[in-house]
Amino acid sequence: MNYGDLAEKLMGMSDESWERHANPWSGWTRVLLLPLFAIAIWSRVWIGLWCLAPIALLGLWTWVNPRAFGRPAHTDNWMSRGVMGERVWLNRKAVPIPAHHARMAHILSGAMFLAAVLYIWGLVQLDLWMTIGGMALTIALKLWFLDRMVWLYGDMKDRHEVYHNWQR
Repeated sequence: MNYGDLAEKLMGMSDESWERHANPWSGWTRVLLLPLFAIAIWSRVWIGLWCLAPIALLGLWTWVNPRAFGRPAHTDNWMSRGVMGERVWLNRKAVPIPAHHARMAHILSGAMFLAAVLYIWGLVQLDLWMTIGGMALTIALKLWFLDRMVWLYGDMKDRHEVYHNWQR
């Protein structure tokens, strides 16, 4: 099992939750998670173990978020297409995708992992610039990854009826 499959299982993503997650409000509010987690984790300096409360709330929001918004009326926007592309990416074993998309997604995922290590290390060390740099790089790479997922969805939506039917 790869990281994407594991994350999808941990998140308990059903067809309905994926449809709701395609709401742009769901995707854009998730972009805010890294800065909010940074503040919550950094708050250990100010409030000690009470920092676990905002961290737990953010963890809960991470799980609830894909279910919190209604199905979008339209999916003709960048974020919705990015989420649908992520779903195509996760289904690549059942429905193969073009090699250039897979190669770039792996490169970006690896780069995101390294940026996330920098972000986490900055949080552990309470190094503001390392935290901000790692966070900014992780977010930028995630948005680049999503842009590639938009492209992937565009390439795949007419090759598979299920993918085509996700459009509204």
